[in-house]
Amino acid sequence: MYYLKTEASFDAAHFLWKYEGKCRNIHGHRWNVAVEIKSQVLKQEGPTRGMIVDFGDLKKDLKELCDFFDHSLIYEKGSLRTETVTALLNESFHLEEVLFRPTAENFAYYFYKKLIDLGYGVHRVTVYETPNNCAVYEEE
Repeated sequence: MYYLKTEASFDAAHFLWKYEGKCRNIHGHRWNVAVEIKSQVLKQEGPTRGMIVDFGDLKKDLKELCDFFDHSLIYEKGSLRTETVTALLNESFHLEEVLFRPTAENFAYYFYKKLIDLGYGVHRVTVYETPNNCAVYEEE
């Protein structure tokens, strides 16, 4: 089995709605996303001969997914009042509403599915909230 790994990061704030602890408050992270793709075979022809995929394509696609969230406030749908969202948007803040609780675990699954949808043979996605704390998603 062949594996490729690349990483990208983004800076964003979030909070955990209805959580009992410090993380219920808005706070930020430098989220680091590490993606591993796999294949049993390498391309046999063309400019990507001898490769699973072109690293440049994989890096570009992961960077675009991460850049979507960069310097935003990520919040779970229903966790903020409509008037709060309106006020923040009126101040030109970058808000990203997601349909999941914005945890490292859920982000690992989110990026996994997005890369699968782009056609990559994803083995594992690891999302670091801090240099020492991460969540991993891979399918068995």
